[in-house]
Parts: sequence; structure tokens; C-alpha cells
Amino acid sequence: MLEVRDDSAAAFEELVLRYQGRLVGVLAHLIGSRDQAEDLAQEVFMRVYRARKAYVPGAKFSTWLFTIANNVASNALRTLARRHEVRPQTRSSGPMGAHPMDYLAEASSSQMPVRRLAKAEAREMVRLAIESLGERQRMAVLLSRFEGMCYADIAEVMGLSPQAIKSLLARARGNLRDALAPYVERGEQPGMRKNENGE
Repeated sequence: MLEVRDDSAAAFEELVLRYQGRLVGVLAHLIGSRDQAEDLAQEVFMRVYRARKAYVPGAKFSTWLFTIANNVASNALRTLARRHEVRPQTRSSGPMGAHPMDYLAEASSSQMPVRRLAKAEAREMVRLAIESLGERQRMAVLLSRFEGMCYADIAEVMGLSPQAIKSLLARARGNLRDALAPYVERGEQPGMRKNENGE
């Protein structure tokens, strides 16, 4: 990023290549549309480029990048809500993007001793459960599980304290357990409910 700040086009291209897939993956899970996530990722990189002269190396670059992505995603979700648009559902036969769902599917299936789930089915159930979370919980889970960020980095990205992130993730894990319970117990799809705070 310091080279980008000094106007190196090659360095900017390297940043895009290095982070684009991860960024699109997180944005797709937040927004619900891979096409829109790709557009938003381009907007994130444009903001990075426009802000390059003001960049000061403090936190990790990825933390700064995902802070911008969080703001872009929040703006996009507010715009969608104002338009009363429904987020499109990704079909299970369609592309699932990167493979972070495999990790969560394996983690969930190890907690279900009654039956072992097929990976594709488990991945789809986990995706539906994550979609049932509110925006803040979903972002925290994605940054924690898929990006491997610590509480402090997630807190910086989301503008919250590390303790608030710890609580947010604890509530998100509880909500994921609740959302997956109908599937585990009765083979039903995870519910798409949100609590009164939209989380």
C-alpha cells in the first residue's frame, strides 16, 4: 500500500489480485448477490485508490480494506432497504464462491451426532443460517471465520469495542445454533428470522 501511495500502478494491481477474491466472498455473503458483490468490490478498490495519498500505515492493510468494505456494504444495504428490494437467493446449484462454507459445514456437522450431512447440503444450510443473521452479526462472523480476524481488528473495521465484538459474535453463534436447530432436529430449512434489533 505504501507503493500504491507513491503511485505505483503495479503495486495497486497486486493489491487487487491479492484481495479481490476475499473481498468479493465477504461482500457476496453480506449482500446476497455475487454480481453486486463484484461491483461493490470495484467500488472498494476505487476508494482505496482515491484515498492512497492519505494512507498512514497504522493497522494492518486488510483491516483498513475491510473497514472500507463494511462502509460500502452498509451503504448498499441501506439503499436496497430504501428501494424495498428483496435480496436474491443464490440457488444451491449455482456457484457458492470461495470455500469458507466447507469449513463451517464441517464444524456444524461435528456437532450433529444423529446424522452426518453431505457437504453440499450442509454448506447450503449454513449459508441460509448466516443469511438469517442481521447485518452486523453477519459481518462479524464473516470477518472472524472467513478472514480470521481477531476481536480487535473486527472492532476497528466495524467501529465497535473488542468487548462489543465478543458479545456480537456470542449472540451470532447462538442465533446460528437456533437457525440450524430445525434442520438438525427435523430436517427443515433454517428459519430466516431476525430479532427485534435486526440482528
